[in-house]
This record gives sequence, C-alpha cells and structure tokens, in this order.
Amino acid sequence: MSEALHQSDSLQAWIPRGLLELSHQHRVPACTLEGLTPVQLHWHEGVLDDVRPLDEDQSSPEQVVLPRFVDAHVHLDKAFTWQDHPNLLGTYEGALKANLVEHQSRSTEVVLSRGERALQQAFGCGLRAVRSHIDSGGPGAESSWEALQVLQRRWRGRLGLQLVALAPLAFWMSAEAESMAERLSTCGGLLGGVLDPSMSGPDVDQQLKALLRLADRHGLAVDLHIDEADHAPAQGVKQLLRALQISPVAVPITCSHASSLALLPQAALQRLGERMMSANLQVIALPLTNAWLLERRSDITPLKRPQAPIRQLQRSGVRVAVAGDNVADPWFPCGDFDPLSLMASAIPLTQLLPWQRLGLAPFTTAAAGVLGLPWDGVLRRGAPADLMAVKGTSWSDVLRRSSSRRVLVQGQWLPSTFATT
Repeated sequence: MSEALHQSDSLQAWIPRGLLELSHQHRVPACTLEGLTPVQLHWHEGVLDDVRPLDEDQSSPEQVVLPRFVDAHVHLDKAFTWQDHPNLLGTYEGALKANLVEHQSRSTEVVLSRGERALQQAFGCGLRAVRSHIDSGGPGAESSWEALQVLQRRWRGRLGLQLVALAPLAFWMSAEAESMAERLSTCGGLLGGVLDPSMSGPDVDQQLKALLRLADRHGLAVDLHIDEADHAPAQGVKQLLRALQISPVAVPITCSHASSLALLPQAALQRLGERMMSANLQVIALPLTNAWLLERRSDITPLKRPQAPIRQLQRSGVRVAVAGDNVADPWFPCGDFDPLSLMASAIPLTQLLPWQRLGLAPFTTAAAGVLGLPWDGVLRRGAPADLMAVKGTSWSDVLRRSSSRRVLVQGQWLPSTFATT
C-alpha cells in the first residue's frame, strides 16, 4: 500500500460478506468462493459514512479489510513471565506451581511494564478491546490490580480493557467480597473464578451461589474458568446450571475454556448445549493453551485434544468466541497478542472456516458480543472507522502474511512500525 493511501479517507478492499452490511439502495454484490466482496469504503471524522459495492468494471482491490478485532480472554498480569518462570514439562500442575512462585515477586511497576508492553503489541496488531483476568488472591493481587487499572485509564479511547477478578470461589463468601465487587463496579469489571473437576460438593455449591448473588446484586457480569480439564466431562458447567436454577441472575455469564465438554457423547452434548442456551450462557474457547496443556502424557502424543466444542455449541444457539489466553507465561510459552496470528493458529485446531459466517464469528462479532461492546464489528454506514487492511486478495493471504498490515484507528492510520513489532 502506498503512503498516499495511508493518508486517504477512502479505500477499495475485499471484505468478508459476513462482516458487511449495505444500505438498501445498494445491490448485494457477488462474492469470491471465499466469501470476499469488493467494496469502496469512505470515512469522515472517524466514522464510516459510505460503504458501497464496486462495479465489475472498477479495478480489483489488492487488500483485504477486517474490523479491528477483540481478544475476549487474556492474562496481562502474567504475560511475558515464561523466561523467569518456565514450565518445562508443559503440564497444568507445573504451570500452576510456576504461576504461584511468580506471584510472590509481583510489584505494581513490574506488572505495569509488561502490561504496557502487551497492550502496545495488541494495539499495533489490530486489537480494539481485550478482557484480562487478574489473579486476585495472594501477595501480588493488589499490585496487579493497581497496575491494570492504571493501564485501563491510560489506554481508554484507544483500546478498551475489561478486568476480571480471578479469585478462588471461596473468596466470594468472605468479608472482602463486597469491597471487591464495589471496586469492579467502578471500573466496569467482572467477577471470576475457577471451577474444575477437583471442586464439588455442598461447599462449592454454596460458594458458587454466593458469587451469583453478589454479581446480580451489583449488576456485575461473570466470567469463570470452567471445565479446563481432560476428564470429568462438563462437571463444572452442570454445577453452574444447577446453581442458576436456584439463584438465577440477570447479568451475562461466560464460561471460559469449557474444554472437557468435548468428551461428552454427541447426544449428551446436544442436550447440554440446549440447557446452556436456555440459561443464556456464552462460551470463550481457548484452543491454543488447551492444546498445549491438556491430555499431556510424558511418553505419548495425545490422540484427543479436549477443547470447547465450538460448532456443536453454535448449533445449540450458544454464542462462542475464540481468544488467545496466555502469552509467554507458565501456561503457554507462545502467543503475541496478534489477532491474525491467533486465527492462523486456532483454525487448524478448531477446523473453523473463516469464509463461513459461523467460522468467522468467534473471532469477530461473537467476541464483541461476549464483551458487550457497542459495535459488533460489522462494516456498515455509521460504524467506527477502526480497521485492519492486509495486503492480498484471499484468506490465505491474510493468514499467511499477518505482519503486512495497516491499522486504522478512529480514521487515522497508525505508523507502520506498530504493525510489525
């Protein structure tokens, strides 16, 4: 792309049909076999004011345009800690142990530094919003919260940052629960926690109900790490559904991971999906970290990879997003806060087809919906001029050339150095 194009207020591009909404006066244009449609975009003062199809006799675009993406589940407080706290066996237990050690040495300055690094990378690669869980128990909790709230204020208007209190379920029955809920109310945060197969029984049921009642009383959404396991299929989700029957809530509830659901027989999974849809549960699939950690054995290559059964849940009407989760920390040594890199890595694991609406939605519209953002990511007149432009004419070009992009924020192109850091 030329420098003149970078400074212009319009461009021609291929846009996925599932992310395009035209005014009634425009005909629905033809698409490529990959569902890409040639259009002309024009923006003014940070807003798209014209989106129209290109005529067949007009020049063929040389770039694909996507909305700035959303990463619905990250851990900014522990990002980039692998080097000092590696998990060389790659196990869930090893990750937890290393994470607890790292937590002892946290300070506001340290978390602020690596969080700023993470958001600079995310912003330059084309993210417009992220949801970060924060370890909210132990010696490093207050430092983590102080740092992430500073970053939330610092980045407001450029990159939205939602914060989730990742606390033990028992915490939500403690005397500190109310003050944490009030803190979350002031920063638009969410209640969180972990519900895995080791947690069951009356005590856990009471803790879960206390969390739900607190969330409903303060109007706070909930995002739980749930069923991140390679055994006891869907035990956590079933517990949650039972708790919701007794303590129904009006706030959104998200099930992050939901990996062990894939181990259910098909008929049982369908029934569970229908119950989840009826309870208005939504899911965030985290295929990269789960593929790294789960079903790991020291002497074999795993033949099954527990991960959220995205397409089965979609068929039941459950909204499902795909997110990046961990970046260079004890839970996952890879990652880079790059949404196109996440797509390229997740597609082989999930077998999602980005040229299909439901294959693209987990990375775009569904992710925006899970975060409750005002813009769903569909390019239409009146939408924000927040775009990624990637050189190429096909999905293959997009997913193979994730660094050759330009990022438009509120109608202004970022310097090219942002896109390749």
